[in-house]
Amino acid sequence: MSELREKLQQNLDEAEWEWLIPHVQKDVVILVAENLDLLDVGEAIASDNILSVQHWIDEQLLAKPTVDQVGEWNLHRNKRFNALIIEPYVLVKEIITPIS
Repeated sequence: MSELREKLQQNLDEAEWEWLIPHVQKDVVILVAENLDLLDVGEAIASDNILSVQHWIDEQLLAKPTVDQVGEWNLHRNKRFNALIIEPYVLVKEIITPIS
């Protein structure tokens, strides 16, 4: 494992929606698609891997949260995310909880 990846692994954490609201308001939150690995994305951004990042953006696998998504998360304030800070961005991936 690369030194960069190890450092990112240490910074990977869970975040509650409430904690992310100020970052959404600053327009620095990037939603990572369910099928992408958060560490892979963080590593690509931190190492300026423009080809990978642009590909994910083009495929809509990386995107800013939509107004509808933010509205839904505001309704469910207990929503949790895996989060990784790659300044100035906060990469997030929804934690999907099974419906019981």
